[in-house]
Amino acid sequence: MRREIHMFFLPYLAPGHVIPTVDMAKLFSSEGCIRLYQPHKNVQSDAEPFVVPNPGNIELTKNRLPGYIRQDAETDFTKRMKAAKEAELKSYGVVVNSFYELEAAYADFYKNVLGKKAWHIGPLSLCIREDIYKAERGKKSAIDEHECLKWLDSKEPNSVLYICFGSMTCFTSAQLKEIVMALEALDLQFIWVVSKQKKDEEDNEWLPEGFEKRREGKGLIIRGWAPQVLILDHEAVGGFVTHCGWSSTWPTFAEQFFNEKLVTQVLKIGVDVGAQKWARLVEDFVKMEAIEKAVKELMKGDKADEMRNRAKALAEAAKKANKKGGSSHSDLNALIEELSSRSQ
Repeated sequence: MRREIHMFFLPYLAPGHVIPTVDMAKLFSSEGCIRLYQPHKNVQSDAEPFVVPNPGNIELTKNRLPGYIRQDAETDFTKRMKAAKEAELKSYGVVVNSFYELEAAYADFYKNVLGKKAWHIGPLSLCIREDIYKAERGKKSAIDEHECLKWLDSKEPNSVLYICFGSMTCFTSAQLKEIVMALEALDLQFIWVVSKQKKDEEDNEWLPEGFEKRREGKGLIIRGWAPQVLILDHEAVGGFVTHCGWSSTWPTFAEQFFNEKLVTQVLKIGVDVGAQKWARLVEDFVKMEAIEKAVKELMKGDKADEMRNRAKALAEAAKKANKKGGSSHSDLNALIEELSSRSQ
């Protein structure tokens, strides 16, 4: 008699997030070591640093931890998180949209120390090869992809800064103004994706008068959804400022501060912008001087070249992992074989 296999697919990531995810960073820090060892309970203040035990000697503060981990009082949300964690512990294993070579120490820790099965089968974004599918990923773009590519084609390699904080991060007008001032001071070519919210439709008070006119030809502001895969795939893009993907990192909430540590301290392919506090609505803002300093470090000089070379090496490793005989290809086959054997 065949046994039925039950698999749960949880919509944690919004459509259109195409960068190889760093689920293992979340698992090791947020859901793994932080919960297992609770090092944040040994410090006296929210700003006092502590070391997360085991891989990497990562240093964090309470301010950078998700609210549901910091608080002692139980809420409906913390109950749901606890239930999700218990379900994960009881599960047969975890399928990870990443590749082993990206975070081998954490993958080994998860399997060997926590004793959980995990299969690294990513990055799944590499399955998208045609431009038409890249452009259509997620929602409908607010800009014609051909117009966007034409603009990028006119730029030198590694000369464009791409700025996008996703569809969930909410910045105040004060923070948006700081970003604008930094862009003016840097005089870089950029694409800036601004979330289209009600306040944006009502006014653009955060945007100085004449800014778009002054930056015409050098800057492109997209209000709404952008063809992100196409943009990041283009050779003209030399840096990415975001809520914590790759390159320059600006974490705000969820597990993004853990991801920042992976990107900046472990992989060394990005620069932190100086964000200090976990928050769903970002009221504390990063000053233009800090933004300008981080972007300069990201885009120009020997350190920028070193980070870019490391990122390119990881990109090649990701492609190799997905080819026949690669780590992700092998893990996917192993997953299929194991599930098939259990269904007999």
